Amino acid sequence: MNAQKRHEIFARLREHNPEPTTELNWSTPFELLAAVLLSAQATDVGVNKATDRLFPVANTPAAILELGLDGLKEHIKTIGLYNTKAKNLMKTCRIVVEQHDGEVPRTRKALEALPGVGRKTANVILNTAFGEPTIAVDTHIFRVSNRTGIAKGKDVVEVEQKLLRHVPKAFRQDAHHWLILHGRYTCVARKPRCGSCVIEDLCEFPDKVDL
Repeated sequence: MNAQKRHEIFARLREHNPEPTTELNWSTPFELLAAVLLSAQATDVGVNKATDRLFPVANTPAAILELGLDGLKEHIKTIGLYNTKAKNLMKTCRIVVEQHDGEVPRTRKALEALPGVGRKTANVILNTAFGEPTIAVDTHIFRVSNRTGIAKGKDVVEVEQKLLRHVPKAFRQDAHHWLILHGRYTCVARKPRCGSCVIEDLCEFPDKVDL
């Protein structure tokens, strides 16, 4: 795929959705961090239902530590893998309080040192909370990037590196959100909705589905 085609793809995605953002509910960097930690193998809708209960009671690291592990579990028990997620969130809260004065760290190294935080989660925080032009590659973005030809790679790190290299600078800040939403609602896994896709004529997927 050439640079001109990539530029047109992102121009159309921007025209279709000028101000994309995460579908997780959050109002502070810590709320976003907590929501993303809880979102692994869970839907944003399910996470939002849990955090809508949790955040009015405890939405800071100190408040969650005060809530205690059992109290935290009670608020998030509707989410899959909630036992493990609760333990990781408690450990993360303790580190944030003890090592970062209660503030979410703004460096990749410090973020990835938090329990349950990998490269993808760190990229989400850096991009969405702190406005850095990072691109977090999840299953949706991995699929869309490979299927369309925007950035082909054998693993998420390779796709991320290629996206950072090939996505035009003007679109880099919001590229993560456009691609994940496109993969979630249009370029879906089993039967992509090619007939209603705004970039169908630019996509290099050879097996388009005309629905």
